[in-house]
Amino acid sequence: MPYNSELLEELNILAQFNLDTTQEGVKVHSSASDAVTAAAQRLFEKGITTQVDGGYLTELGRTAAEHTQHLLLIMKA
Repeated sequence: MPYNSELLEELNILAQFNLDTTQEGVKVHSSASDAVTAAAQRLFEKGITTQVDGGYLTELGRTAAEHTQHLLLIMKA
């Protein structure tokens, strides 16, 4: 399955989470683009985040964010 713009928006949100702590979440503001807002909604619906506008990572979300951020590190090398 190739990447599409919706998936890339979701990955961009996952890349913003600080994996050094579980006490820090991400907030998608009302001024964000429709694409970012929709991506945050999809992450919530998939059980990856705790809130429609970001929130904290679920257990599944932490795994997804770890893989996302590791892939970014590999690709930037």
